[in-house]
Amino acid sequence: MSRKSYTFTSESVSEGHPDKVCDRISDAILDAFLTQEEEARVACETFATTNRVVIGGEIRLRDEDKLKQAMAGVEGIVRDCIRDIGYEQDKFHHATCEITNLLHEQSGQIAQGVDASGDKDEGAGDQGIMFGFATRETPELMPAPIHYAHAILRRLAEVRKNGTEPTLRPDAKSQLSVRYEDGKPVGVSSIVLSTQHASESQTSADIRAIVEPYIREVLPEGWIDAETVWHVNPTGTFVIGGPDGDAGLTGRKIIVDTYGGAAPHGGGAFSGKDPTKVDRSAAYVARYLAKNVVAAGMAEKCTIQLSYAIGVARPLSIYADTHGTGEVSPEAIERAVAQVMDLTPRGIRSHLGLNRPIFARTAAYGHFGRAPDQDGGFSWEKTDLAEALKKAV
Repeated sequence: MSRKSYTFTSESVSEGHPDKVCDRISDAILDAFLTQEEEARVACETFATTNRVVIGGEIRLRDEDKLKQAMAGVEGIVRDCIRDIGYEQDKFHHATCEITNLLHEQSGQIAQGVDASGDKDEGAGDQGIMFGFATRETPELMPAPIHYAHAILRRLAEVRKNGTEPTLRPDAKSQLSVRYEDGKPVGVSSIVLSTQHASESQTSADIRAIVEPYIREVLPEGWIDAETVWHVNPTGTFVIGGPDGDAGLTGRKIIVDTYGGAAPHGGGAFSGKDPTKVDRSAAYVARYLAKNVVAAGMAEKCTIQLSYAIGVARPLSIYADTHGTGEVSPEAIERAVAQVMDLTPRGIRSHLGLNRPIFARTAAYGHFGRAPDQDGGFSWEKTDLAEALKKAV
């Protein structure tokens, strides 16, 4: 029997966290290549440290002129990302940091396994297992701890960028310990917030006075009470931040990107990978399927697992778990999922409209639980498959 009363903790990091700076750059480069050619192949990694950004990985465009054009724009993309995030520190500044571009052509042996040819359908870009999850804990069908940890940092980024709080700086982390009673989130036992700030004269108490009103604004009414423990900038001064304070790397925040530890993660990172890579696209479609199962009223909570082999189009397995909350059996959900959705890489990309430059916006504050955009961003958050799933069971 699953526990009904417990405390669960999730963390988030801001767009200015060193690893998130790298995720943003990798995804912005991906978007640039997809703008040139919707069938672009990209596996882009970014490393950032004091006054230096290094880009590496494999890319392919069929048009050589477009490839040259895209490659020529990489340095500008990096500087634009750093500027938008807000870094103008002496040792990490968008105008002065050194940028090294080591992107090179995709391996032909990988390409031959992935590309469609003759009667062979386009295969998965790699082997792996991918998970999707949804729960009725929030209107967005996300686990409450990670959802609100993201929301706090998004709000602080808003007031930093619009000038309301001019002493906040880009690097920040949040962590929420959420109390559950009878399986429902009801309050916060502790709040951890560390944010970079402008002056060494600012104390932890000063920073708490700035951020507390926004945290209270974001969290549900009644979740903070006299028993809630606060840790705001617990180490004291946090002026040196971003890649100058700690090196960053693409793909190191996969649990922040997904469900905050409340659901499994297959292991693959998302950022910098084009949607033929099932690490990304199959994780997106697994979330889409799990969310639609819950939206259809088939379960209060649902996990979907998909597995793939490199060069093979169709998933090797489909697994569903409703965690004891299902109105229909997991086996029926597995059959319905296979019936209503083409789960080949091309089928996923077509259904969700992934062959377009929509990925830089996913790099911070989570890939899931976001409102779908009119231009196709976050299409995997739609619940337009719910009726088809209900009819299929």
